[in-house]
Amino acid sequence: MKIEFDQGTVVIDSWPHSVRMPEYVHYDSRIDKYRAMACFYRDIMILVPDADDHVFQQPKLMFSHPPPELRGYQKQALSMWESNGMRGVVVLPTATGKTHIGIEAISRISESSLVVAPTIELVQQWRSRLESSLGVEIGQLGGDIREVRDVTVSTYDSAYLMGEKLGNRFKFLLADEVHHMASEQYSQIAKMYASPYRLGLSATYERSDGLQELLAPYFGNKVFEMGYEELRDYIAGFEIRKVQIELSDQEEEEYNRYRNIFLSYIRRYNISLKGQFDFQNFIRRSWNREGREALLAWRKSRQIAFNARAKLDFVRYVLSRHRNEKTLIFSEDTDTAYMVSKEFLIPALTYKTPGKERKMYLDYFKQGKITKLSTSRILDEGVDVPDASVAVIISGSGSNRQFKQRLGRIVRPGSDKQAVMYELVASGTGESGTSRRRSKGVPNRASFSKTK
Repeated sequence: MKIEFDQGTVVIDSWPHSVRMPEYVHYDSRIDKYRAMACFYRDIMILVPDADDHVFQQPKLMFSHPPPELRGYQKQALSMWESNGMRGVVVLPTATGKTHIGIEAISRISESSLVVAPTIELVQQWRSRLESSLGVEIGQLGGDIREVRDVTVSTYDSAYLMGEKLGNRFKFLLADEVHHMASEQYSQIAKMYASPYRLGLSATYERSDGLQELLAPYFGNKVFEMGYEELRDYIAGFEIRKVQIELSDQEEEEYNRYRNIFLSYIRRYNISLKGQFDFQNFIRRSWNREGREALLAWRKSRQIAFNARAKLDFVRYVLSRHRNEKTLIFSEDTDTAYMVSKEFLIPALTYKTPGKERKMYLDYFKQGKITKLSTSRILDEGVDVPDASVAVIISGSGSNRQFKQRLGRIVRPGSDKQAVMYELVASGTGESGTSRRRSKGVPNRASFSKTK
């Protein structure tokens, strides 16, 4: 039996009669051979270990530098992964060294490796750390660079686009923020690459739609997980202060007017809004005048809560109190991020910020040339800002993932570092429920305070 790679699949010239054919292998009448998605290469080789293998031809790798020393829980995570056949998902909070686990895994396997990450910033971070840790040149796919080496870092988009060509180039597939791989498009990466060894890393593995369960056949199950409470000795001390913000009389009047329009509509038509799909259904119903008015009213009431004037007053207080500390100000939308930028004359980082400018601001922030940044959602995931110690959440979604990611931006360890995150919640608005949902399972929430 001969097995070869072909455009994201493996082709088998004949199937042995003594081995039962699995359901993922299909006869392809066009070529009179059998075919399966490339991800099943490992399973096929286990079933028929003496097959004539033409899928991978790369030699073992040699690294000139030893990888970084691991902490006890990192060694435990790797041990669990190895005992699971070098497949599985490791879940650890932001700032607890998932990258070090990935680098050690690449070093131990010593095979051609592809690291995929969701953003170009993360790709660049991985490339820099791999080069300094392993002492070899690292390839990159993404950010207008197409350079393939034995160890390569890629954006999810580039890995998807190159899957049919590169699916047999890497024996080890490492997915950072692996929960992204569960999407319909990115799941094709998991299917088109033949990599027998796989590791998924995530700080927030569970998705609101539950689709992370679809990853198990391609990456293996979750093999290790720890939370902030169990890792207190390895992160900066932190405090979360939930601050209740009072709307002005005019804001409260406008909020209640729009909120009542929205609530009257969903009650009239008995519309449930308990989950993501319910809300999508509500948006689909906005094709008529009444539905559009309700959707517009919801958006306006939300905007009033997000942008209450007293929130900016509290930000001014935080910036004064933490004058010499590096501070990140998070909002849910770009308009608010730019409003904060204009109000306090600080740089804004959003999806609209050009790549070179974004990198410049982050470099300046790390170097201490600037100490304050206003951002929407672009810093929620993965970007390394190691010495930030203060965060202000002006607004955000109800996502527990987002909340943990924002906390993770400030708890990376530092000398005598004590981090603090202020969560601003407009009293008497839907933000109260949003705050309860997103903060479930997050330790050390301080007592409430109020400001007008």
